[in-house]
Amino acid sequence: MTANGWIQILVFLALILAVTKPLGVFMARVFNRERTFLDPVARPVERLLYRVTGVDENHEMRWTEYAVAMLMFSGVSMLLLYLIERVQQWLPWNPQKFGAVAQDLAFNTAASFTTNTNWQNYSGEAAMSYLTQMAGLAYHNFTSAAVGIALAIAFVRGIARREKETIGNFWVDMTRATLWLLVPMCIVYAMALVSQGVVQNLKPYDTVKLVEPQQVQKTGADGKPMVGQDGKPVMDTVTYQTIAQGPVASQEAIKMLGTNGGGFFAANSSHPFENPTPLSNYLQMLSIFVIPAGLTYTLGRMTGSPRHGWAVWAAMAFLFLAGVTTAYWAEARGNPLLKGADQQVSTLQPGGNMEGKEVRFGIADSALFATVTTDASCGAINSWHDSFTPLGGMVPLANIMLSETVFGGVGAGLYGILIYVVLAVFIAGLMVGRTPEYLGKKIEAYDVKMAMLVTLVFPLVILVLTAISSVQGFGTSSISNPGPHGLTQILYAFTSMAGNNGSAFGGLNGNTLWYNTSGAMTMLIGRFFMIIPMLAIAGNLAKKKYVPPSLGTFPVTTPLFSVLLVGVILIVGALTFFPALSLGPILEQLLMSVGKTF
Repeated sequence: MTANGWIQILVFLALILAVTKPLGVFMARVFNRERTFLDPVARPVERLLYRVTGVDENHEMRWTEYAVAMLMFSGVSMLLLYLIERVQQWLPWNPQKFGAVAQDLAFNTAASFTTNTNWQNYSGEAAMSYLTQMAGLAYHNFTSAAVGIALAIAFVRGIARREKETIGNFWVDMTRATLWLLVPMCIVYAMALVSQGVVQNLKPYDTVKLVEPQQVQKTGADGKPMVGQDGKPVMDTVTYQTIAQGPVASQEAIKMLGTNGGGFFAANSSHPFENPTPLSNYLQMLSIFVIPAGLTYTLGRMTGSPRHGWAVWAAMAFLFLAGVTTAYWAEARGNPLLKGADQQVSTLQPGGNMEGKEVRFGIADSALFATVTTDASCGAINSWHDSFTPLGGMVPLANIMLSETVFGGVGAGLYGILIYVVLAVFIAGLMVGRTPEYLGKKIEAYDVKMAMLVTLVFPLVILVLTAISSVQGFGTSSISNPGPHGLTQILYAFTSMAGNNGSAFGGLNGNTLWYNTSGAMTMLIGRFFMIIPMLAIAGNLAKKKYVPPSLGTFPVTTPLFSVLLVGVILIVGALTFFPALSLGPILEQLLMSVGKTF
């Protein structure tokens, strides 16, 4: 570890802290329908959209109506994306003449982008046309992010309102999230990325002749490297290279700001056309956290308790620092199995475990990026998590297992941690022997049952499908490593999909009938089966009377509350997933420490 690396990490957190309040205030004004500097442009467009679609912007919805509207919109959008993928060979803006996407892969991709997961069992530059990328995938990047923000705001209204039956209007919340927040920020951000060298065009791919022919190992139809009868790799001589390009910057902007993560290229943010410079790399990391961080202050402002918003932010920040510190330490120590390699920091090399890392970014920025993208359920990567040391690779996995509580996805992170807030105040109430209260609302059995349903659905789908995949040939045939590392590959895949993260550990061939189908169902369950109980809590809280705080009320604005919240999150995560982690990355770390491997 170096001073430069720590400075970058601490400056990153300081910048996120600096932007939290101003962005949080702006979002509160937007969703409270107060006037903002964007109203002269956005308000006429909003009115036009309501007029065309027949939406009554003054209509308020109960939580059930809000949920139905969200599900119907998501279902229709998913079907539309599936159809675009299946007929893209007949649609315009397909200069590479890509054919239709296979049925199971199209289903997986449609579910992936609808749920803000953006899990990719394909190489974008080798499978999707420009139209599919823009009208299909990028469209869902905007709408799935807007849906997440709308749901978070609905939950906050449920907390803030008193004796009300409604929690807002889904169509209005989603429209405002798009017009006032996502679109303006993406326009500015995309231009900043273009200034750094991110590609933005509609040109066909270029084919260029290599200065020096290269020998590469052939790949079979199953996607695995080919080996001859003599056991040696089957090599092929490559003399030409195809340079993929396209509308990258516009998709990259919403990919990060919307915590989507689906890259235009298979290499994602380690590709120089997506992430060309150290500055663009830093901007991408910052853009992943800005909206989730700002929403914590929006929570405090809309509920009339800014200190509570900061208490939630502090809990998130602590978990983030714990994760990035562990990952940075583990990767900077290097790999003890490489005894003959110089892994010390020097003027000639950065030191540590550089396998799978971009030399442009090094250990610190790779560990920081991996932590940020899995804290926020973004899924973008600038290094391969599969190549991290077992302990370093466990950090991204554990981050997702915390169920979008460390800043989390846009909107999803806020309502994810609010579920744990409900559990934390319930536990605090049990400790003092009185009915738990949260910002003037009594937390009763119904609220706790719904919160527990959310926390149980998530691990259930992950652990059941991981268990099936780890003992059946259709699951184990896709892993690239045996033993605990292979188990980690499977566990990471289902955790990433259920947590709507989308990052891949690497080494797992997910483009099979089993993983495409089971993965799609995992993503849909991980998104919508957790949203419905959350909205039920919001609707129930909105109907309750306000109870003034008393001497027995546990304050949710203090450092003690932040500590309790962190404790509840860690205990629930540890008790649920520790057995699986002990058979995967923990066992692999112990074997590595004594110089053994599978």
